[in-house]
Formats: sequence, C-alpha cells, structure tokens
Amino acid sequence: MNNYRVLVVDDEHLIRWSLEQSLKKQGYLVQTVGSGEEALDYVRKNQPDLVLLDIQLPGIDGIETLERIKEIDSDNSVIMITALGVLETAVKAMQLGAFDYINKPFNLDELSVVLRKALETQALKKEVEHLRTEKKRTQGSSKIIAESGHMESVLNMVSKIAQSDAATVLVQGESGTGKELVARALHYDSSRSEQPFMAINCAAVPENLLESELMGHEKGAFTDAKSQKKGLFEMANGGTVFLDEIGDMPMGTQAKLLRVLEERSFRRIGGTKDIHVDIRIVAATNKELLKAIEDGGFRKDLYYRIQVIPIYLPPLRERPDDILPLAHYFVQHFNTEFGKSVKGFSRTAEKYLLDYDWPGNIRELRNVIERAIILESSDTLKLELLPREMLSQPTGSTAGSFQLPPEGIDIEVVEKQLIQQALVLSNGNQSQAARKLHLGIDAFRYRMKKFDLL
Repeated sequence: MNNYRVLVVDDEHLIRWSLEQSLKKQGYLVQTVGSGEEALDYVRKNQPDLVLLDIQLPGIDGIETLERIKEIDSDNSVIMITALGVLETAVKAMQLGAFDYINKPFNLDELSVVLRKALETQALKKEVEHLRTEKKRTQGSSKIIAESGHMESVLNMVSKIAQSDAATVLVQGESGTGKELVARALHYDSSRSEQPFMAINCAAVPENLLESELMGHEKGAFTDAKSQKKGLFEMANGGTVFLDEIGDMPMGTQAKLLRVLEERSFRRIGGTKDIHVDIRIVAATNKELLKAIEDGGFRKDLYYRIQVIPIYLPPLRERPDDILPLAHYFVQHFNTEFGKSVKGFSRTAEKYLLDYDWPGNIRELRNVIERAIILESSDTLKLELLPREMLSQPTGSTAGSFQLPPEGIDIEVVEKQLIQQALVLSNGNQSQAARKLHLGIDAFRYRMKKFDLL
C-alpha cells in the first residue's frame, strides 16, 4: 500500500466508480465526490495528496474549484479531466497551477503514469523545501555560538546587514575564527536565501584559473576551453558569492572584480556580451589589507569598495566566554557523528581549555574536541586527552613555583600546584605524574580528588 490519498471529483457516477476501483487496486486511498463544493469541503478537512478534477461540473466548475483548491493548499497536485475539444480550458488550468490534464475517454494505464509522476514531483518538492528549511536552520546566525559581548555585537551586525540591501560586505579576522560561517549566516538570514550560495578560496585556485572560475569563459577562449562555462558570478545570480582570502587575489583579477562591484556586470573570458547579475559579495581575509596596499599587493580602490560594511571577528583568546560553550557544542556534534555519549569535561580539562590561547582559533578547538571524542572511552573528557602543546603551555595557575613568603603560606596550596605541574610535565599521564612526586598511583589520585582535579 502506498497510502497516498486521492480525491476524485466528477459528476458522472460511472466515472467515479471506475476510477475508484482502478486506483484502489493500485494501493491508493480513494474518496469520490460529485461537485466542486463537496471537493472544497473535503480538501479543507482532509488535505488529500492528489485531486483528479473534472473541468465540467455542476455549480462551480472545475476551473474555479482548482483556483480555490490552490488557495487552500498551493502545493496540492491537481490533474484535470477534460473532454475532447476543450483544450483551451485545459491550458488555462495548467496556467492556474494544475499539474497535468487527461482527456476523456482516458486510458487507465496512462492515468496511472500521470498520477505517479505528479506524486513523485510533489515528493521531490517537499524534499527540496525540507532541505532549504534545514539549511536555513543549520547555517543561519542562530547556529553561531555567541556568549561573549564581542560576538553578540557581531551577530547584531550580521542580522542588520542580512536584512539590508548591502551588496558588499568585508569579513576580517584570523584564520579559524569562522568567517565563512558568518558569510553563510549573511546569506541564509537574508531574502536571498532561496538562491545559490557560492564560495571560492582565492588562495587555493591558480592565478590563471581564478578569473575563469569567477566569470566563466566562452568555447575556444583559450587552449583548454572546449566548451562554454558559466562562472560563479553568473551561477549565483540572485544569491551570494563568498570570496575567501581575497587578500590573495591576483592584481589583474582584482581590477575585473572592481568592475563587477561597480557595474554589476562582466564578460566571460573570450566573450563580447555583458552579463548583468544581482549578487551580494561577501569578501573575507586574515590579512591586513592596508599593509597589503602599502606593499603593492592589493588595490586601494578595491579595498575602499569592499570595506563599506566591515565585520571584524575577534580571535578566540579575546572571547574566553565562548570557549566552553563552543567546546560543549563540538562534544555534542561529534557524539552524534561517532556514536559516543560523552557528557563533558573534567574540571582540570576545562581549566586548560580556558587557559590555552588558541592560536588556531575555533578550527583548532574543533580539532582538539574531535580527537578527544575519538579517543575517549568514558563519559568525561579528561586532561590526558588534550594535545601536548596545550599541557605544556604555562598558565597563570601552573607556571613558576611558590617561594615561602615571610607571613607563611597554606601548604595545601603548594601541594595542589605540585600536582598540577606534575600532570603538565607528564602530558596528563597520572602514573608518570605520580612517579615524579614519588607517590603511589592511589596516593596521587587521592590528592587529585582532594583538590578537585579529577
């Protein structure tokens, strides 16, 4: 049984009965009515998957019934049943949103094929809509982790820019700070979200290919141009193009990009026709573009054209309030990916996450958590699963050594620091750390528990 619900609307009892018997044998759930008024009442209450609708009906005719069905549910698939000689009316029905039409007397096998195509098309539309909705949900600004004041300000700006008509945005920040994530949020939170989002890394494409990737080329434009190719600007018409690492774009391509920004048009390589596009360009870089201008590596006019609305993403070390929320987000993400059930971090591991300066920013944090999740076999990520460079970096609480001041000191403070330093020197290996302090493993773990380091 396919469980698709089909409504048959025809004023002739014999046709209704014939269609009902045929469709039930094919596994459809069938309901029949004899008028447009009955059809509308049924559609409102039951929302069938498909309607077989006769054009010539008593009362409101099939055309008006079709229009009202589309007002109730614009996605409903409607196939018109028409007599020979009324082709013009059938064409009008198609213009009003009918999926197809069949002529009386109809062939049941042919009708079966039309129904199947209509339902497959409807299923495909629903899947596309689901994917679009899911993409908005997973790639909009709501998915950016922002607990710090820095990032809250960034997200407020992203929201305002996304809803504006701004055609050019520059996102600046160190490598790994999430510039592409912001670019996607600018796209999927905007009215352009139904149109393409195209991304390219200007540093990763050879200079002789970058212009072709962006603007396309005509057949025969150069040796390997065996056919016409559309570029990203043309394919993204109506949407957004993300130019990552724009600071590495060759000077010749920069000049052509400037024309695209100013005139919203370009020519394919080897072409003679101007192609006009409506696109938002989001450029990103981890370079100091003003320094690049001084060094002769970036055009001043292009810089001032793209930095009309700049967004600066602070490095992770400047937004410590985001470190643990991001870490816990990645734990849940990789739990799902690897079928794990890790709940969080030991307190010592959390401290090291917070004290580390994260030179690789969010990308580095993501990689650290991925590695730890893969290696962890319990429900808590412990210190020894963190990379060597994190454990060997001196922090405010573990660097240096205590000297006894004139007024004295609590011996337990010193003992706790020694336990921490031993763990650092042993890369989190508790057995090795215990040996460095000439302690048995049980005595060492007792002290770790005592000082809440487990």
